[in-house]
Amino acid sequence: MNLHELRAVPGAKRAAKRLGQGVGSGKGKTAGKGHKGHKARSGGGVRPGFEGGQMPLARRVPKRGFNNARFAKEYQVVNLDSLAEKFEGGNVSAKELHEARLIRSVSLPVKLLGNGEVTKRFTVKINAVSQGARRKIEAAGGKVEVI
Repeated sequence: MNLHELRAVPGAKRAAKRLGQGVGSGKGKTAGKGHKGHKARSGGGVRPGFEGGQMPLARRVPKRGFNNARFAKEYQVVNLDSLAEKFEGGNVSAKELHEARLIRSVSLPVKLLGNGEVTKRFTVKINAVSQGARRKIEAAGGKVEVI
C-alpha cells in the first residue's frame, strides 16, 4: 500500500450539512438556529468555560499557595561529559558552547552540571555551576568563573 492509495474508513467522512436551502429542505429559513436568541446571532455562542451564569468551576475551586514558575530562572544545561567530548581543554564560554552546538543561544543563562568525568584542564566562564561540576573541574586542574 502506498500513500496515494490511502482512503478514509467508510462512514468516517460525512457530507456537510447544507443549511438555508429553502423551506422544503428542513434546514431552510433559520438554518437550524431557531428563532432569535444569542446563538442565532452572528458571532453568538458562549466562551469556553461559561456555565450559563452559574459560578464557573475555575472560580469555585479554592486557590492556595504560591507557584514560582513565573519567576524561575531557566538555564541552558551543559554536562561535563559533553564538555569533555567537544573540547580539548582551554577556555570555554557561552560563545564557544554555542559554536559547538551545546546551547541554543548565547544570550540565555548557562549552567554546568557534573554528569561525567573530566581529565582535561578547562577554564570555564559561565552563569552558574553545580558543586559537583566545580569540584571535578578543579580536581582536573581547571577553574570555574561565575559571571
